[in-house]
Amino acid sequence: MSVEGPLTTAGAEPEERVIEAALRPKNLDDFVGQPRVRQQLSLVLEASKIRERVADHVLLSGPPGLGKTTLAMIIAAEMNSPLRISSGPAIQHAGDLAAILSSLSEGEVLFLDEIHRMSRPAEEMLYMAMEDFRVDIVVGKGAGATAIPLDLPPFTLVGATTRAGLLPGPLRDRFGFTGHLEFYSVEELELVLRRSAMLMDLKVNSAGFYEVASRSRGTPRIANRLLRRVRDWALVHGIEQIDARTASAALDMYEVDARGLDRLDRSVLHALCTKFGGGPVGLSTLAIAVGEETETVESVAEPFLVREGLLGRTPRGRIATPQAWEHLGLTMPKDAVFSGQSYISFDDEESPIVSED
Repeated sequence: MSVEGPLTTAGAEPEERVIEAALRPKNLDDFVGQPRVRQQLSLVLEASKIRERVADHVLLSGPPGLGKTTLAMIIAAEMNSPLRISSGPAIQHAGDLAAILSSLSEGEVLFLDEIHRMSRPAEEMLYMAMEDFRVDIVVGKGAGATAIPLDLPPFTLVGATTRAGLLPGPLRDRFGFTGHLEFYSVEELELVLRRSAMLMDLKVNSAGFYEVASRSRGTPRIANRLLRRVRDWALVHGIEQIDARTASAALDMYEVDARGLDRLDRSVLHALCTKFGGGPVGLSTLAIAVGEETETVESVAEPFLVREGLLGRTPRGRIATPQAWEHLGLTMPKDAVFSGQSYISFDDEESPIVSED
């Protein structure tokens, strides 16, 4: 696996989850960032304790790496309840969900990651389980099939999704609380890194924290990952305290630049500017130019580049913004198609034809 891929993507590799677990905060007071969601969630949990009832079902949405799994674990800890973890892709049949639900204990917290990827039959079973704490188990087939009602103990479902728009309305409506997680500021990421450095017994000065945080794409998971790579670089070079110079040298070696762009990001922008005059160019043509799959460019590189204002998505294709030319140190041609406010951007789900390929 190449070093540039996992460093700046917000998804977690299986072996990385073990490392992350040691750095996760255990309660809401230790959770950094997301002040509005944290305050609202604290109120929901405190009210349920006063009423001596299980907490309302919770839906957490937002990009990967911002703390949805961590919040699910905190909910279980705050309620002094056991936690059961599963995921939408693992539940492809109603029977899979029935097996999980029937084994829950009273007050247990069930965390379903990527809940929007559940199968439709399982979703329909989940409606009744969330609302009435009951499921119907179908025994037999055809005309002789019989539905046997099965009562469930009260439980709290915590669903996490990176694509809230893909959730059917009936499922969204059954959640008592919905929280959307936003990207972190550099200052918030510095607080995350300070806590992680303390747990990892690292000596890092303020400038070092800022250098790592400013390259972390607003994502705590990426920030912690970069901090571990900086730690490794400092260890090999015999450096005891990490400062801005050390952090910069380490991350430059891993090809993460001062703005958080990695090799793939810069390759996309460079091809767009130098090979296609800043665009517009179709997605598949751009992917071929950088030697990557279309899905990789669209799902890994584009979201961050669009959010940073370096790339625009238009009905005719992708275009480079003036900031992209400036970041690459290139001179923007006078005949470039970008005209400040004239381009139109579309979300992934709502985009019309964005390529002429």
